[in-house]
Amino acid sequence: MTKAAPPIRSGEPKPARPRLGAEAVFRRLLQISKALAGQLDFQTAIQAVSDELAHILPHDHLDVCILRRDQHVAYEAGAHTDWSLNERPLPVEGSPIRVVLLGQAPFLLTGDAMRDPRFHFDGAFSHPIFAEGLRSRIHVPLLVRGEIIGAFSCSSRMPDFFTDEDVPFAQHVADMLAPYFFALRVSEDTRLLAIEEAEGRAREEGLREGALRLTEELERERQRIGMDLHDLTLADLTRLSRRVDRLRAGEALEPDMLEPIASALDRCIRELREIIDDARPNVLQLFGLADGIEDFLGRALDGGGTQIAWRFRDDSEACVDVLEEPLRVALFRIVQEAVNNAAHHAEPSLIEVDLRREPCGEEAHLAIEIRDDGIGFASLQQRKRVGGIRNMQTRARLVGAHFQIARRTDGRGTLVALTLPLPPQAADRSAGEQA
Repeated sequence: MTKAAPPIRSGEPKPARPRLGAEAVFRRLLQISKALAGQLDFQTAIQAVSDELAHILPHDHLDVCILRRDQHVAYEAGAHTDWSLNERPLPVEGSPIRVVLLGQAPFLLTGDAMRDPRFHFDGAFSHPIFAEGLRSRIHVPLLVRGEIIGAFSCSSRMPDFFTDEDVPFAQHVADMLAPYFFALRVSEDTRLLAIEEAEGRAREEGLREGALRLTEELERERQRIGMDLHDLTLADLTRLSRRVDRLRAGEALEPDMLEPIASALDRCIRELREIIDDARPNVLQLFGLADGIEDFLGRALDGGGTQIAWRFRDDSEACVDVLEEPLRVALFRIVQEAVNNAAHHAEPSLIEVDLRREPCGEEAHLAIEIRDDGIGFASLQQRKRVGGIRNMQTRARLVGAHFQIARRTDGRGTLVALTLPLPPQAADRSAGEQA
């Protein structure tokens, strides 16, 4: 263990303020201990300490920061600043009191932290000092079995308010708080671990359930393809075979007898191509997700008496081209299901599909939206068939995408939205092409 550096002080103390005697201080420490007992979270604990401590060590700001590996989380009483209001833990290297947290000094005392350069090094997260005018400050470590688990800090807006005489008392308070806050940290870590394990089990169960549903759906799809082949193509081929048999048996061949046979063969070929394309999207495999979606929209919505207009916009910046084929197929199937649901049940006049890349901090997401201007959809309880929506939800969950279906904000139909975090190679490729 490295040897601690000498204590750090700054500023000349003003004349000593009135102080309580040893017995009164001891009674107050007992009151702090009683106030601390039974507190089940960091915030209520530090608030209880602040209320009692104000009688013997007046302050404008009190905080305890708890170390978590190379980061720390702060809990404040009095003034509340970005030290505790920040959504994420802060790195120890950026803490204005890192010398205490890292064990490089037994305590830190300053008469005016706003002017003390040691609090404002390059990269220091020290702007709350200026925001709240925290001048006189004491910082002492929280020690448990010789290990620093955090720091206890006391601040006043009055310069040179705290002196060397306050440091031992602050350390007594810290020694009293340390085991309690250590127990709270262990309890919170245990609770978070239990939550993570429960969420992991729930995800595994959801994936198992989703895989089972997809297996059932695949079996139904195989049965549907079999029925299509039996009821359509096989029936047509059987009729053609009988006609050919009659010709082979010596039936007189008239010039117009070959026309229905040729037409029937063309129809069989088209039906077989539709069945194959539905089972295996060739355009998707050959040309990519965007072309596959556009081709599907043309085949599904153009002609056939549907009278449904469609629009497709691709702003994905080629990020989808490097996605693995199983992922692209899953996304295609979700779009296919959403479009078919809208076309068959929503009575729309227009279906729109958007494919785009969206920045998200240092990462990027692929966003897919399917919109229609139809009659909307019933609530989950009112729907007689929810298999299509569940299949979309399951496919999205299996590939790590966020799926949402809702009424459009303008009240003109339904919006299906899919968001997928892009792998680094997809984000890097699209960013490079954009540059």
